[in-house]
Amino acid sequence: MHQVLLSLGANLGNPRETISRAIDLIAQRLLADVCASAFYETAPVGITDQPVFINAAVVGTSFATAQQIHDACKQIEKELGRQHRERWHQREIDIDVILVGDCIYDEHDVHIPHPRMHERRFVLVPACEVAPDMVCPRTDKPLSQLLTECTDTVSNPNRVTGNS
Repeated sequence: MHQVLLSLGANLGNPRETISRAIDLIAQRLLADVCASAFYETAPVGITDQPVFINAAVVGTSFATAQQIHDACKQIEKELGRQHRERWHQREIDIDVILVGDCIYDEHDVHIPHPRMHERRFVLVPACEVAPDMVCPRTDKPLSQLLTECTDTVSNPNRVTGNS
């Protein structure tokens, strides 16, 4: 069994409700012992002419492989109405697999640990709330250290009250 860290984000429809539903589905189908962060409001990165994002992180445990976890997250996105758009554009829901234990997985356009997680405060801030000591096997650094070293000033998240 390994510890799994997921990052969730949305900025279309009712993002808080959609992320809450995603967390429920993750807890029902994918991860045991789920712990979710607070929700954070974040300015969009890349394409800035769009609504702000709501972001959160979820940590839990699983026996599933990295590919199985990725595929399950994509299925949940589909069920919640995710439409495929170009990179950096708005979305109904996005679930990224950030870490799967000490696994390094690079196959079929799936990269775990997430290759840009260390560059994104909107990933690291919620992640550090639920798993600050989880170590990235690419860097051998805990998330708390990656957050301290992160130079991202664009996507500085603000905690919002409540998760629903």
